[in-house]
Amino acid sequence: MSVAASEAQQTPPEQKKGFELPGWAEKILIPAIVLLIAIVLPLIPSIGENAALMQQMAVALAYVVMALGLNIIVGFAGLLDLGYVAFFAFGAFAVGWFASGHFAYVNNEQGIHLLVGGNTVNLPGIHFNFLIVLVIAVILTTIAGMIIGLPTLRLRGDYIAIVTLAFGEIIGRLAVNLDGTTILGGTPVTAGRQGISPVDRIDLPFLDPFTVLDKKPWFYFALFLVVLVLFVNFRLRDSRMGRAWVALREDEIAAVAMGVPAVKTKLMAYGAGAAFGGLSGAYLASLLNTVNADQFQFSFSILVLAMVILGGLGSIWGVVIGAIVLSILNNWLIPDVINDLPSNVGLEFDMTQITFAIYGFLLLLMMILRPQGLLPERRHQMELTEHAETTDETLYTARS
Repeated sequence: MSVAASEAQQTPPEQKKGFELPGWAEKILIPAIVLLIAIVLPLIPSIGENAALMQQMAVALAYVVMALGLNIIVGFAGLLDLGYVAFFAFGAFAVGWFASGHFAYVNNEQGIHLLVGGNTVNLPGIHFNFLIVLVIAVILTTIAGMIIGLPTLRLRGDYIAIVTLAFGEIIGRLAVNLDGTTILGGTPVTAGRQGISPVDRIDLPFLDPFTVLDKKPWFYFALFLVVLVLFVNFRLRDSRMGRAWVALREDEIAAVAMGVPAVKTKLMAYGAGAAFGGLSGAYLASLLNTVNADQFQFSFSILVLAMVILGGLGSIWGVVIGAIVLSILNNWLIPDVINDLPSNVGLEFDMTQITFAIYGFLLLLMMILRPQGLLPERRHQMELTEHAETTDETLYTARS
């Protein structure tokens, strides 16, 4: 072996350092700046008075909550979930069942009312205060998350994907077909594709009820949910449970050998991630004023998963960025800006017909150019860097 080849073998490639945020910036400075900007935006007349724009911004924040929930399952614990739309469905149906006139025949058609005011107290059906409905949605989705977690305890990789995909499809089919199964005086469990509409708008204590025309309160409530979920995410990530999730993600056999309870840890990941999905689903149901089975498609699960991958697996701020970027792309850029681009050049289709082709192209670019995501987690970035270094060392050794 030559001297040059020997030196090449002994000298590892230089480690490429990615952009890393200081701890104080991640915990204090960035959240303060982002929160201040978010609070000020609706106060700008050209933005706050645009109801359509405010609604898109509120939906984007709801997607952030949804993506942060999936990030716990996929990014923290390393468990693939292709049926996350099921938790959106449970959260939305919590609103449809407990905050609407769907069950109009209960209590001799007098309705059941709990901590609601205004004209709602005279409406038939079940009408709970929205904060109570949020608690119900979190409980329902946490239970559902643990149920979906049970069959996956002994599975890994592609098998987890198949089980979670099946769970999401089952819930979607039930949402469509249970419109023929009646309970509580002949009321169907779901309204199928007809949908449960209208549902109660958010009515918080000491505040005026939310209205259809003024979307600023909806935005601020979604912002409150994002702040709450971000706080819980950071606390979970730095907790003993969060470290257990990361340990299972890195090496499950070694983690179990060190005393990490795999069953409990996985179930907690599914339960926590599902709870945030239910929280966002309940909010979206009230914002959109309907609970329709057509909302719970497999494509929604892929959209939320793409947000997590685009932002960076396990990266909290990265997932926030990924959710906002894809929300803008899905709700504004494709339908309103570039939708007519093919027809302008003589092609007989619009961009909304190839939305998921666009998502696939973006993800392909990310996998090639920046596989760690837009704002990667430090540990995940180190894994990719070490893998690349190991591959290069092996190549140098083989050449020598």
